[in-house]
Amino acid sequence: MEKMTRVSTSNGRTMFCHLDAPANAISVCRDATQVVVAGRNIFKIYGLEEEGFVERLNLRVGRKPSLNFSCADVMWHQMEENLLATAATNGAVVTWNLARPCRNKQEQLFTEHKRTVNKVCFHPTEVNMLLSGSQDGFMKCFDLRKKESVSTFSGQSESVRDVQFSIKDYFTFAASFENGNVQLWDIRRPDRYERMFTAHTGPVFCCDWHPEDRGWLATGGRDKMVKVWDMSTNRVKEIYCVQTIASVARVKWRPERRYHLATCSMMVDHNIYVWDVRRPFIPFATFEEHKDVTTGIVWRNQHDPYYLLSGSKDSTLYQHMFKDASRPVDRANPEGLCFGLFGDLAFAAKESLMTAPQSVGDVGRKTYPGGDRRYPIFFFKKPDVTEQFAQVSSALSVFESEAGSGVGMDWFINTAQSYLLSGKPFAELCEHNAQVAKRLNRPQESTTWTMLRIMFSEPANPSLSTNHNLNKSGNLPLVNSFSMKEMSAALNERNKENRQDNLHSLETNLNNNDENEETEGSEGQAEYLFGDAELDDDDLYSMEHDNQAAEEPEYLLPQEAFPLRHEIMDHPSAPEPVQEKPESPHVSGSETESTCLTPMESFSLISVSQLLFSPHLPPKFFCPIVKEMLCYYAEQGDVQMAVSVLIVLGDRIRKEIDELTQEHWYMSYIDLLQRFELWNVSNEVIKLSTCGAIMCLNQASTTLHINCSNCKRPMSNKGWICDRCHQCASVCAVCHHVVKGLFVWCQGCSHGGHLEHVMEWLKQSKHCPAGCGHLCEYT
Repeated sequence: MEKMTRVSTSNGRTMFCHLDAPANAISVCRDATQVVVAGRNIFKIYGLEEEGFVERLNLRVGRKPSLNFSCADVMWHQMEENLLATAATNGAVVTWNLARPCRNKQEQLFTEHKRTVNKVCFHPTEVNMLLSGSQDGFMKCFDLRKKESVSTFSGQSESVRDVQFSIKDYFTFAASFENGNVQLWDIRRPDRYERMFTAHTGPVFCCDWHPEDRGWLATGGRDKMVKVWDMSTNRVKEIYCVQTIASVARVKWRPERRYHLATCSMMVDHNIYVWDVRRPFIPFATFEEHKDVTTGIVWRNQHDPYYLLSGSKDSTLYQHMFKDASRPVDRANPEGLCFGLFGDLAFAAKESLMTAPQSVGDVGRKTYPGGDRRYPIFFFKKPDVTEQFAQVSSALSVFESEAGSGVGMDWFINTAQSYLLSGKPFAELCEHNAQVAKRLNRPQESTTWTMLRIMFSEPANPSLSTNHNLNKSGNLPLVNSFSMKEMSAALNERNKENRQDNLHSLETNLNNNDENEETEGSEGQAEYLFGDAELDDDDLYSMEHDNQAAEEPEYLLPQEAFPLRHEIMDHPSAPEPVQEKPESPHVSGSETESTCLTPMESFSLISVSQLLFSPHLPPKFFCPIVKEMLCYYAEQGDVQMAVSVLIVLGDRIRKEIDELTQEHWYMSYIDLLQRFELWNVSNEVIKLSTCGAIMCLNQASTTLHINCSNCKRPMSNKGWICDRCHQCASVCAVCHHVVKGLFVWCQGCSHGGHLEHVMEWLKQSKHCPAGCGHLCEYT
């Protein structure tokens, strides 16, 4: 806590305050003296004082606050100090005027969006222009002097995640979408975007224009990448790419530093990173104060690179002083180690270490100093005197694994292809997956599947009920709550003086079996403690072991010193059949019938005629253990096991684990499957997932670039008429009508038409129906 409160400069320090609820977004006013915090249950303005944050105004007023106060985003106008705008989760866009004399500061309410509004953005120089992007796929531009939007922009795509006005171009704004595209629009032309390109593989959550370089646009997405694009050229060019460790939720350029930008993650990672895009593999600085996901970041002043404000789901608001940030490069390991998909090991270190004479054990090593044609990603860079970072030359060594060495990932591929995740009853799925893991020499995973089958199978399952009742094969019942400690304590207290007499009487009773009678209350289940019967692997017993009384040399219990509840048998090579005499219990082996202790002799033993608790624990009893087990596998890097168990258990465990954590596991496993080109398994995992963000992966829109068959130019509209040559583009070669449904075409001559017409034509002739003379083949 000392780090968070010490003064860093004469006019500021790292400080924080606790909020009433988690924050979704923050924004700072023009003179950097106040910050607004917005969320589902909070909407307040705090003053930035020398001593700390001071609450100035609570904008959630009224006895019954409406959904208009539930904010997904907030923006403070940089030209008008009293003007705020919020994006509500119910689809409303609200403007707030802090200069109003009443308690309710709401000024304008726009309800044109049909779904949640993800982002609002004021024009940097135009006071009355407000832009919004919504989950419904539309962007709307509002003139605050009117009560409705002045223009609507349709991206012809999925939901809009971010919109940002360009700082240098008055009429231009950028929009990012969930399908991975980024579009550039001119506010004067709402009918069509100016430019579109695919920026990420997956949703693009954020974008930000560079405050100095006119054409630089930074984007961040679910693929854990931050990319910088040069928009000033005719063709969009990626100039920098930063690889992070989690989905990128926010990105903000650092003032007065051309190559620095700050990012925060959407899940898993709670830290805030400041990157130098010229060194994309390690952060320039890190802020590690938050204990939960960071939801909003903003630099305090447009011309001050030393103060960063952040809000988080941990209900805290921080002002970070850049001088207090940790520098990961100071703790970085100068060597790197990485396994390839097929077991190859790559090792990089300083060139001075790698050029040393090889020892006898390094005979099989292949060294590629400075890179090799087979590894073109490694290269040397010319020294730059203006570079902040030290010039270090490194070399790469690759150790290739031999076939059958066991280092490869064959087990991963075989497991993914052999596991059953659906289509059969739960017990059969677990049994099958346990056998698969056992066959692949993975005993821990096999045991895990077996335990899951035991814990979550229905008690009425006939295959499992035999484990809890005595049967002809000699299985023992599940014991009631009964411990050795209680038995030993009772025996020690009551029989301490007459142990030898009791032993003598017990031996006498065992030798006089015919004279004994069954005692009352002998139906309890306790004989398993000293019986010789062998247990099946599926029988589980939970008991406390305390054999203090049994370990004392002067007191030894005979084999059958406790009341027998039913017949028990030994397991010799040829088991003898059990005689069915309920009034006379039997023992196995060479011994004759034996009886129980009399009531006077067995008063210190616990005996119950009915079970106090059900022998079957409810499935929710095991949920905390299973949750810890899944987290253990995920932390060990085995997301395959975590995701497979998550899918097979379904609703039994899904509610116990945070949805963002599940999404992270799914994305990691799907990424691995796609690297190994296991497309079918990947699609099955996506289809069986219940996370909305995962299910939409195979439902994302696909863009088809269609060229006109006459003029060979791209078709820009959605119709069947080319807007350049004004000819029908998709014409059937048989009936010469426009094909508005399924279109089949020959890859050799590019002619085609209706599926039915082409099939009928090929029954009569093998030549193309268009008359080009090509021998068409349709498969």
